[in-house]
Amino acid sequence: MTTNSKKTILLLVIALFLLLGACSNNEEDTGHEGGSDQEMKEEMDGMGHDDMNHSSTSTGEVPEGLKEAANPTYPVGSKAIIQDDHMKGMKGAEALISGAYETVVYTVTYTPTTGGEKVKDHKWVIHEEVADYGEEPYASGDEVVLDADHMEGMKDATATVESAEETTVYMVDFTPVTGGEEVKNHKWVTESELSPAE
Repeated sequence: MTTNSKKTILLLVIALFLLLGACSNNEEDTGHEGGSDQEMKEEMDGMGHDDMNHSSTSTGEVPEGLKEAANPTYPVGSKAIIQDDHMKGMKGAEALISGAYETVVYTVTYTPTTGGEKVKDHKWVIHEEVADYGEEPYASGDEVVLDADHMEGMKDATATVESAEETTVYMVDFTPVTGGEEVKNHKWVTESELSPAE
């Protein structure tokens, strides 16, 4: 065998090893990326489940003492378009109004009792979902204990009130514009977050 033939075979063997190594790495990377995608999907599903916890699993029960709106802009049984995106697929969805109430709504920041990162500016908790609430509404900066159970780890969490607004709040049913199951009795959407359905 000539020297050139040996070099050619050696180069082919090296090239083959490099090619096999590259394929192997790609498979590992693909598997890893697939795993990452799967993990991300599970995390997103988990987040979605938490979010859905405060909507799709709701029985429609409302806190004791919550007053029905006498003359709401969107009466129970009417339809409206949601203009906010508390959860994925919400903005632009057609909502069926399942409840309308007069109250004070709060955005709150709290750390879940189940652990995890602080939830900032959560929309919405209503006055009647604060533990031991009184007649007077809370103000920005007040510290409260939540009686709401919209999301996992919310109930009994200590929260800071970020904003307060007296308004009509609605409980709504809607199907996310991104697809998926209908969300029943989502709590809460404010009047300013709705627009008339065409």
